[in-house]
Amino acid sequence: MPLLSVKNLTLTVPNATLVDGVSFTLEKGKTLCVVGESGSGKTLSSLAIMGLLPKTIQAKVEELAFSDINLNTLTARQHRQLRGSRMSMIFQEPLSALNPVMTMGKQVAEVLQIHTKLNKKERYEKVLALFEQVKLPEPKRIYASYPHQLSGGQRQRVMIAMALACQPELLIADEPTTALDATVQKEILKLIKELQGEFKTAVLFITHDFGVVKQIADDVLVMEHGKVVEQGAANTILSKPKKAYTKRLLAAAPQLNTKPHAEISGDILLKAENVNKTYTRGGGLFGAKQKVNAVQNASLTLYKGQTIGIVGESGSGKSTLAKCILQLEKPNSGDIQLNGQQLVGLKGKKLRTAWRDMQMIFQDPFASLNPRQTVGTSIAEGLKAHGIGTEQERQTKVAELLKAVELPVDAANRYPHQFSGGQRQRIGIARALALNPALVVADEAVASLDVSVQKQVLELMNKLKQDFGLSYLFISHDLRVVSQVADWVLVMHQGQVVEQGPTHKVFGSPQQAYTQQLLASLPG
Repeated sequence: MPLLSVKNLTLTVPNATLVDGVSFTLEKGKTLCVVGESGSGKTLSSLAIMGLLPKTIQAKVEELAFSDINLNTLTARQHRQLRGSRMSMIFQEPLSALNPVMTMGKQVAEVLQIHTKLNKKERYEKVLALFEQVKLPEPKRIYASYPHQLSGGQRQRVMIAMALACQPELLIADEPTTALDATVQKEILKLIKELQGEFKTAVLFITHDFGVVKQIADDVLVMEHGKVVEQGAANTILSKPKKAYTKRLLAAAPQLNTKPHAEISGDILLKAENVNKTYTRGGGLFGAKQKVNAVQNASLTLYKGQTIGIVGESGSGKSTLAKCILQLEKPNSGDIQLNGQQLVGLKGKKLRTAWRDMQMIFQDPFASLNPRQTVGTSIAEGLKAHGIGTEQERQTKVAELLKAVELPVDAANRYPHQFSGGQRQRIGIARALALNPALVVADEAVASLDVSVQKQVLELMNKLKQDFGLSYLFISHDLRVVSQVADWVLVMHQGQVVEQGPTHKVFGSPQQAYTQQLLASLPG
């Protein structure tokens, strides 16, 4: 008897079918990976199992059974008793799922308080042990921290600790490792495997990373437009896919590329030397101040037309170095020049003028776009701020940019929520190009995208690089993606550049133990 059985699940809203006749089973101790592009119905199917569907969605199902329980007939209260104890879920976006006014420790302890008989001290010790299990640094500090005080990867690990707190029989994981570094991802996947071995936990794992699928899946379910396209044993699906859609997804998955890129030299666009940035935290009424060396003596040289990849784990200083270069953070010391102009110390109008040549593509395009502004207004915002062109000329420029990023011109009149994640990222790219910058910093710009959309966006960025004469600083935790796009790579660890060189040499024959560790952690 399977632990979970779903038969002919159909989810609808007025005038649209979101999930159409999905069926599958999941046995104890097994992992079923569900793959497919955004909008294929993966997450909605999992929410139906958890009893978390929005009221606007109508569900019809022939069978929805967990162990010997008919989930389709449960009251909301009965479903809540199951959630967190016998079945739990790791959500894709931890910042949305976590309570912003509760400390991380209390949020995890709340699960134990509801579903176990542990006393307050035992709950505290259990939470610290869970934080250690998911490789969180300084568990006591994390316990007392609020969500906004942690990095995205740390928030995700807290979510994973919360889901594992009661050792559930069924764990639904919705893209749980997408935002995590390769080394942390490896530890989390190992932890889930250990949980399966010890408690026979069944795992429904939603992902677009075929490296993860290869590493943990027993079976695979491929979804497209709300329907099951193909399903079967993982080895069969990965090695001998039958359907064209599955083949296309597999072909889009990035592989580690160690072939030489064309060498780029000539005019220097950006030169940073011995950049240092130190933060101070703590120092309250009774606490001592603590210094954090976020960036230490970091140097790089970026030539015109070149792409430099910056890789490393969360907290390694990648984004901080980029912010120092963009003067969004003021370095404590160091020299940063763009086209020969000293950036350190620039203020007011001179800094605003320098910013025209430097733009950024953010990791989360939805959070970085104003939900109350049309896409056209957001793209034209920089032009308006710098007093460039008339209103009509700005509208013409917006239309040209939308065409350049392969979006329809009428997209200018729509709002961010009306677009998919990949389309929103294209809008973010269009906005970054509005001022014709020489340097574009892409901070985890494709981390949250499906592999097929990711491939399209990377190809688009490469095309725009040629068309607009751009140079990129490409920040990512995914070494496979960096190997595809970067001519040169910097490896950062604890604020320091531990290794740098041509991408094919650094990834093909790494000299430093830390770089070797990162490469060894790649899934699959």
